[in-house]
Amino acid sequence: MPETVAKPGYDRARLSPGIVHIGCGNFHRAHQAVYLDDLFALDEGHDWALLGAGVREGDARMRETLLEQDGLYSVIELAPGAHSARVIGAMTGFVEVAPGNAALIAAMRDPAIRIVSLTVTEGGYYIDPKTNTFSPDHPDIQRDAANPDTPDTAFGAIVAALRARRAGGHVPFTVMCCDNVPHNGHVTRDAVVGLARLSDPELAAWIEAEVAFPNSMVDRITPATGPREREMAARFDIEDAAPVTCEPFRQWVMEDTFPAGRPALEKVGVTFTPHVDKFETMKIRILNGGHAIIAYPGGLRDIHFVHEAMADPLIRAFLDKILTDEVLPIVPPVPGQDLTDYKQLIIERFSNPEVADTVRRLCLDGSNRQPKFIIPSIRDRIAQGASYDGLILLSALWCRYCFGTTESGHKTEPNDPNWDRLTAQAALAKARPAAWLEMKEIYGDLGDNAELVAVFTDALNAVWKDGSEAAIARYLAG
Repeated sequence: MPETVAKPGYDRARLSPGIVHIGCGNFHRAHQAVYLDDLFALDEGHDWALLGAGVREGDARMRETLLEQDGLYSVIELAPGAHSARVIGAMTGFVEVAPGNAALIAAMRDPAIRIVSLTVTEGGYYIDPKTNTFSPDHPDIQRDAANPDTPDTAFGAIVAALRARRAGGHVPFTVMCCDNVPHNGHVTRDAVVGLARLSDPELAAWIEAEVAFPNSMVDRITPATGPREREMAARFDIEDAAPVTCEPFRQWVMEDTFPAGRPALEKVGVTFTPHVDKFETMKIRILNGGHAIIAYPGGLRDIHFVHEAMADPLIRAFLDKILTDEVLPIVPPVPGQDLTDYKQLIIERFSNPEVADTVRRLCLDGSNRQPKFIIPSIRDRIAQGASYDGLILLSALWCRYCFGTTESGHKTEPNDPNWDRLTAQAALAKARPAAWLEMKEIYGDLGDNAELVAVFTDALNAVWKDGSEAAIARYLAG
């Protein structure tokens, strides 16, 4: 490695795994693994190294790639006008990925493993969107319930490992969700306990009583890796098949609930607090909601990069007005945080041209993200008797995006697990806008609100008749 690349500042031979992490995608490798790398460099916590794991085909490919590199990979931080690279050495191995997850269960049975952490995406928790609770009827869950010793899901493997640890008289590991999901610890507990209850109610009761599921808030913008990112690594003379690029900013806020112990992550910038919910609401409503606000008008206008959307005065003003007028007033106070300053930080982060995050990535999976990031804000505005014109216009822009063509006539490739359902509903909504709000799995009972339906109808008709730019300009003009 050239001197311009930072190497692990510790002896990797002294590391031993204390954490099994399921889902070693870009976000995990630019976030949790980096914090641990920083901690190890302080000559602390060497028995908390990572053992990579996964349950899907993509995880098997990542395993093969990382094992060829001894678990090493590069993280390139993209500050405006300045890039820096470092090699991360926090991973000591990667469990075999195979149907039935025998190797993963065996790894989690090991008493040396005291934390099992996850990044399995927002949509990976088997939540019924109609009830916003765990769905025991999902085919994956039913399959694991019928075959508890050879599960295919991450949650089935966790249940099997906890069963084995209980039988062996070993303390349970802590299950630490690192996904961008509201109340992520509670959601993960519901999935694990709910699945266990289907095959072993006594075990489920033990998990509910004995296993810790701390809530956390995680944040770092981390684009997907493609040719551009690999070329960046090559510019640093790094030969890396799995480089990660990310913004310089990162944040991790957690409840301090780890009965089996934890690494001293507070020494490297992690915030431990009982008020995770307040940080979480701030981030989800302002940052993740903000992503959606710029994504769909950008997507409709064939804008490729997020920073290009932010350079458009109309889209930037749209983001600022919705956040200022409709979102910030309903976000509860956060200890030590000024919400206006946080909003400005988000705008600056979105505008960073070096990150080159794509509008299409922000548009991805709206059927899972809108009910978490946008619709709760609409509900809160209704509850307060306050206007929600901008948020509803955003919903109309999402509907128009899901029609499947941009405003220039280009086809929009499928960009949601429920794309066929969304495009069909968007086609109905072109003639009858209320049809979009009838998707109860997304909007719940909001489609029964006559006033909201009228506001949405007006917004969607304006988008179809005059285009997104004119509809946004009308909103900005009041």
